[in-house]
Amino acid sequence: SPDARVKASMNEINASRRLKEAASHKAEADKIKQVKAAEAEAEARYLSGLGVARQRKAIVQGLQESVGAFSNQVEGATPKDVMDILLLSQYFDTLSTVGANSLILEHDPATVASLRKSVGSSFLEGAALHAEK
Repeated sequence: SPDARVKASMNEINASRRLKEAASHKAEADKIKQVKAAEAEAEARYLSGLGVARQRKAIVQGLQESVGAFSNQVEGATPKDVMDILLLSQYFDTLSTVGANSLILEHDPATVASLRKSVGSSFLEGAALHAEK
């Protein structure tokens, strides 16, 4: 039978080889976990983006229906009047939300007119660019 030192040495070599393989497998498993976590995060962000896009689309459709219904029911009201009312209500909602967080927001009635003008011109520029295509 082989010497005890030879046996111990061979056992140590085999144990070392197995530990090396185990470390390699563990590293591969960690890599797979990281890749899967990154893929899951990417998929979650993609689905979140889809949800936001659908939400915005629903808001726009709702606004279109509201503007049309209001314009038809209130004689003399134009879609621009309705959008001005909606913009003003959104502005007051924003002030209310900001105020609820104990922040100070400078408020000036001209701000609403300026905001309406900016938003309106942006929509017109976007429509013009879309019409050019």
